[in-house]
Order: sequence, then C-alpha cells, then structure tokens
Amino acid sequence: MIAKIIELSARNKFIIFLIIFFSIAWGLWAIKYTPLDAIPDLSDTQVIIYTEWTGRSPDLVEDQITYPITSTLLAAPHVQAVRGFSFLGSSFIYVIFNEGTDIYWARSRVLEYLQAVRTKLPQDVNPVLGPDATSLGWGFSYALVDETGKYDLAQLRSLQDWNLKLAIESVPGISQVASIGGFVKQYQITIDPNRLVAFNIPVTKVMEAVKRSNLDVEGRVLEFSGIEYMVRGRGYIKDISDLENIAVSTNNLGTPVFLKDVATIKLGPEIRRGLAELNGKGEVAGGIVIVRFGENVLSAIDRVKQKITQDIEPSLPKGVKVVITYDRSDLIHRAIGTLKEEIVKLSIAVSIVCIVFLFHLPSALVVILTLPIAIIMSFICMFYLRVTSNIMSLSGIAIAIGAMVDASIIMVENAHKKLEGWEAGGSQGSRVDLIIEAAKEVGPSLFFSLL
Repeated sequence: MIAKIIELSARNKFIIFLIIFFSIAWGLWAIKYTPLDAIPDLSDTQVIIYTEWTGRSPDLVEDQITYPITSTLLAAPHVQAVRGFSFLGSSFIYVIFNEGTDIYWARSRVLEYLQAVRTKLPQDVNPVLGPDATSLGWGFSYALVDETGKYDLAQLRSLQDWNLKLAIESVPGISQVASIGGFVKQYQITIDPNRLVAFNIPVTKVMEAVKRSNLDVEGRVLEFSGIEYMVRGRGYIKDISDLENIAVSTNNLGTPVFLKDVATIKLGPEIRRGLAELNGKGEVAGGIVIVRFGENVLSAIDRVKQKITQDIEPSLPKGVKVVITYDRSDLIHRAIGTLKEEIVKLSIAVSIVCIVFLFHLPSALVVILTLPIAIIMSFICMFYLRVTSNIMSLSGIAIAIGAMVDASIIMVENAHKKLEGWEAGGSQGSRVDLIIEAAKEVGPSLFFSLL
C-alpha cells in the first residue's frame, strides 16, 4: 500500500504539488484559529453543583443536601464519580463524567436529575450549576483601586458587582466573573426583643411583614375616555425610610406598629469570611475572570482587556482605576514564543547540517523543505482534534523534527546509493524509475517506524 502511494506520488508530481500547496494554505489557516494556551487542559469533564443554606452546620448540610443529590446523580449516564463536600452553610458537589463526554450534554443531564431530587431538599434551598469551565479556566483577574480615597470598600464592591462584572461577562468566551473583596451592602434589621414583648409581636410576624412589603402589586386596567390606565402598587424598598415605615402590627388601640418601633435599621456590610488585599497596600475589591470551556484563552483574555480599556475605564469615577493582578496571556506569549524560537533554531541547525554533510543542494532541499511543510500540516490535525497550541504540543513537534529529518535523510541517501551504482553500470534504464524503486525500498519501513 505504501509502495503504491509512493509510486503514484512520484508519477503525478503536478497533483502532488497542488495537494501540498492547498495543505500549506489549510495549515496556515489552522495555525491562525488553533486555540493558544500555556499548558494543556487535561482535566475531566465535570459539572459543579453549589448549594447555599445559610447558617446550617456541615452535618445538617450533608444529610439534607449533599447526600440526596450525590446518591441521585450516581445513576446519571456516563458518570464516573460524584464527590460531595459539606461546609458551614454551603455544599459543593463535583460530578465527574467519562472522558470525551460533551460538557453541555453533561450539564443538561445534571439539571434533569436535580429536578427529580428537588422535592427531597429543604424548601428554601436552590442548587445552582457552576460555570461551564474547567480547573484551568482562571485566566484573568483584576482589582479596583481608588487613588483619591473618596470611595469606601462597599462602594467599590457595588461598582464591581453592578458595572464591571456585568460588562465583562458579556464578552464572548467568558463564562463567569467571580467578585472578591470589599463589602457587600445590605439592610441590617436589629430587632429589640423587649419591644417585641411589649407589643406582643412574634419575630416571625416581623419577618413576614418585611417580606410582604418588598414587592410590587399589579392590578387590572381602568379605562377613561378611550385610554387604558394600569393600576399598580409600588412596594419595592428603595431606602432605609421605606423599611422603617413598614407596618408590622397594631396595638390595642388599633394604631399601627412600624418596624422602626421594634427594631433598628441601618445600611451595613454583609458578614465576610475572607478579603482581598493588593501588594500589602490595603484591601480592594476585584474580580476573577473564568474562561469558558473549549474557548481560545488568549483571544478571550485579549477581548477582556479591550473591553476594560475601551468601555469600562472611561466610565469609572475619577480616581478609580482597574489594576490587572493576573494575566495568563503573558505566560502564554512567553511560553509559546520561546518554543517557536527553539523550533526555528532547531530547523536552521538541521538545515545547515544537511547542506554540509550531504554536500548536494537539491538533495538537502528535499530534507529542509520537509520540516516547515510537516510542521504547518500538523496544525490541521491539532485544530480538528481540538488540541491547543501549548507547551506540550509544540514540544512534541520539536521532538518530531529529528525523526522527520532522519527519515528524509535515509530516503535521499538510499536514492544516492542506487544512482551511484546505476551510473557505474553505464546508466541503463530510467533515472526516475530507479529513484522510485529506491523510495519504495525504504518507504514502508520508514512509515511504520515513524508511527
């Protein structure tokens, strides 16, 4: 089979040149669109389920949330393992699927099984899926720094949550932006138990009153003179005064008892279990950018930086700036650049050695031209097999250069040996036929040795 391919190729040079030309063009296109990364993503297909149950102990979270979900997901198709972790007020479940499973198919199966197990969970619990990314999805992070001192950590965190986070998540290829640091603002209601006893009001009634008051009520429409007017009760809380004036109950005389009569309301920070600090200069707010599974990490990071430079920074308050704290694109550029440089050096060194030792320029060109053509064509396979251009894949190409050169030299040397005998015997027969026979003699062995 290999011998027939060699003979057909040698006798149809024009077609082979066309195939090589189109293969080079195809390979250059593949090089342009092959995803770039510093290291290969060898992680399994996994889906993360996060469930929050505020204030509950780890053993209660394990019994009521983690165990029912993990035991149900064990029966899901193509599931390799299910790992559950219970913490104070939260549960993390990692569903590991078999290699090659499509991540979005896996996420849809997990959602189906979550719907089935939802009736076994507490009513106020809502499991959510983690980002469609892997453990190597963390590609970029930043911090918001106020150089003027006008903005506190709560304001910086609000700026991050309501401006930067939403803007960066709209960038193609970004799965999630996780906010870190700062203070999350919340309305804090401190109930005075003595006042509750004095007014004979249970705590549950206060909680229910606050919950009922923070919503809009929609009515029907009224028609006057051919115009329809929508009836609507505006009830969403906008500031502290709205909370203070919520009617909780009535006293013996029928006078309303307001929330401010039994509690103290203020705007304060949510309880924190961590913080973010920048270079020992103080606390900051910021975000971690997670790149979506299968995306070109380098292109996604470049789009994020472009979004920050062109859209976000001009809209920030004066004195507030975005400081990049981690940028994987630097590592990618340095790693890939170093490997490309080494491949070029190796190719040049091999070319010089071939020219010097073969001492026959046409024969040396056969060996030399094999290298760039083979390297370019290898990116076609990388693109369609979804192999990123990273340290390991490019190192493999660099190692393969030696094997490709050896095969070419053996092929050329065998042809020269046959030609020397042919010339010594009076040059009888066709020169082309002799070269084809020489190639067919070593071609199959070289092919199988390179597999």
